[in-house]
Amino acid sequence: MIPTAPDIEGTTHLHSGKVRDLYRIDGGEHEGRLLMVASDRISAYDFVLDTTIPDKGEILTRMSLWWFDQLSGLVGNHVVSSDVPASVAGRAVICERLDMFPVECVARGYLTGSGLVDYHRDGEVCGVALPAGLQDGSRLPEPIFTPATKAEIGEHDENVDYEAVCEAVGDDAAAELRMLTMEVYGKAHALARERGIILADTKLEFGRRPGPDGTGTTILADEVLTPDSSRFWPLDEWQPGRAQTAYDKQFLRDWLTGESGWDRHSGEAPPSLPPEVVERTRARYVEAYERLTGETF
Repeated sequence: MIPTAPDIEGTTHLHSGKVRDLYRIDGGEHEGRLLMVASDRISAYDFVLDTTIPDKGEILTRMSLWWFDQLSGLVGNHVVSSDVPASVAGRAVICERLDMFPVECVARGYLTGSGLVDYHRDGEVCGVALPAGLQDGSRLPEPIFTPATKAEIGEHDENVDYEAVCEAVGDDAAAELRMLTMEVYGKAHALARERGIILADTKLEFGRRPGPDGTGTTILADEVLTPDSSRFWPLDEWQPGRAQTAYDKQFLRDWLTGESGWDRHSGEAPPSLPPEVVERTRARYVEAYERLTGETF
């Protein structure tokens, strides 16, 4: 269950996801555009927890803006302005309305997570056959495009093959989405590695900016290359064959399924997080931001 989004003067609330709240701007210079607010909510195992992580929304927003800038020569994005209402300053952006593609565009350069589960089952991920003998954390021979369907809140995204993307959006759009996803991953992986971080995989969302000829331009939307949408690992600690140290909420997940005594399959909501888990989770987000951007949060 998603908490009620706060009212923001001059806007109409449209939708809330696990982390973000989306509003329509009702007047002024940006009338009709969208206000996207990143909250401090955090989710795990398809539950939105009742404990928040201080500054998480601002970290996600600042990191996305930094990455959008790094990728600007490769692909456009939906951000119009970061001059937002004072109540959400630092954690929100004004963005374009786009026709969103109904697919999660995932690039994987390393084997882990749901990709590892699929590989153990049938030796492939999203229809892409992989060599035998790979382990948790293994680097793939080359990065692969492993799309997924967009799930409703409380449901799992489902990995699908490339043909399913073609059926959903058409052959030309599918080819473009795959190309852009792999180009973004390639550039981001190289940049992160220079900073001592492995970008194991990432999830991107794209939309189409309407054009005068009816075709439009495909651009990046939502967030990009944050610890919520990507797996970042310290390069100097990477060791295939085990779970990797991660700049994300893995510490929180481990506490939930271990020390807390919560059964993720029980259907019951997770317990509240103790202060030390909140602080250590926040610290991982801050460290990822600072190592990648070179800026102090």
